Amino acid sequence: MRRIRAAAVGAVTLPLVLTAAACGGGSSGHGGSNEQPKSLTYWASNQGASIEVDKKVLQPELDKFEKETGIKVKLEVVPWADLLNRILTATTSGQGPDVLNIGNTWSASLQSSGALLPWDAENFEAIGGKDRFVPSALGSTGVRGQDPAAVPLYSMAYALYYNKSMFKNAGIEKPPATWDELVETGKKLSKDGKWALGAEGSNLSNNIHQVFVLGKQHGVDFFTADGKADFTSDGAVAAVKQYVDLMGKDKIVAPGNAEYAQNQSLSDFANGNTAMVLWQTASATFKAQGMTEDEWGVAPAPVPSGAPGQGAATNSMVAGINLAVFKNTRNLDGAKKFVKFMTSDGEQTILNTAYGSVPPVKSAQQDPAFNSPALAVLRDTLATSATALPQVPEESQFETVVGTAVKELFAEAAAGRPATTESVRAKLEKAQQQMPKK
Repeated sequence: MRRIRAAAVGAVTLPLVLTAAACGGGSSGHGGSNEQPKSLTYWASNQGASIEVDKKVLQPELDKFEKETGIKVKLEVVPWADLLNRILTATTSGQGPDVLNIGNTWSASLQSSGALLPWDAENFEAIGGKDRFVPSALGSTGVRGQDPAAVPLYSMAYALYYNKSMFKNAGIEKPPATWDELVETGKKLSKDGKWALGAEGSNLSNNIHQVFVLGKQHGVDFFTADGKADFTSDGAVAAVKQYVDLMGKDKIVAPGNAEYAQNQSLSDFANGNTAMVLWQTASATFKAQGMTEDEWGVAPAPVPSGAPGQGAATNSMVAGINLAVFKNTRNLDGAKKFVKFMTSDGEQTILNTAYGSVPPVKSAQQDPAFNSPALAVLRDTLATSATALPQVPEESQFETVVGTAVKELFAEAAAGRPATTESVRAKLEKAQQQMPKK
């Protein structure tokens, strides 16, 4: 998901009733009709610096699609704070768009509603085939073993962004590759009102992204193989404590970051108040805030061994945006044509270049536009060391309850009460009790 603004965005509680709800007007089959063949409604997520920026990026492409097909697309760019609730309302009322963006971490949850068109072999064939897409991106499109609920549109991964001049002034020659190095480096940088690392302690989704990756490094997934919540294992507790300790124990994150939830850590970085930030595809935001490309560097996010890979060497969740079709669309053929258009090589290059993301379409990734050092780190991370968040219907509840637990622990750390193993376990036990019973 994007911008944590996405990235999967301001976490919103996904009602438990969702798993039983079906899209009004949908059916158990593919559903949809072609009653309105000359029009489509598209809900796009806010990917750029503002909604107006998104309209400037997207409208010329929608005009191009209309010229090619005769189908007019009505665009609405929906803020992340509103998007999930808007989608949930549409799944129960049946009054939604034809095509929409969803944060990829929502795929399994929304799939369980029955509201979205399943992308079976026939539907994938209509847009050029399933194997056009990067496997890691397809891994965040719904529950494994079921037809995907959406198609990858923009791919993102976490990386470590660092301020070159702040590193040079502190005598630091290279970015940290391990967590021990990050803490050691961070203590050299945290002085004179400056801080080493930015965080978004009140952003529930970002909290989940970070502790999920640390959980992989501690050998846990937060869910069992059969999909049951497993938040209180020693590895889960250690992962959450390690993240919160960056503020409370290691003191390389400013206490004020406990209240951050709206990308303030990116502004701190751009303004030279913070030397590093762990983020997904942040380059476009830094440029919008006045930084030049030579002012920052990009490195893989840390892992214990210093060498990213699979398992304990995972250093990112698979972030991104998927494109979905409501099952009860009144222009099914047009909706599939639109998905084919948006995932074509040309459009993938245009759109992902505009948003600083990586195309999830293999052939589009070969475009020279995606060979910059920053994007190469993200592309390699997605290909070799990123793991999809658990593709379970309860994923959104997981974001809410565990993300809130981490938020509360950050607040305590900011108030001078660093996390302990006992306090972390208590928060995670409370979070697990809030999850639906299987």
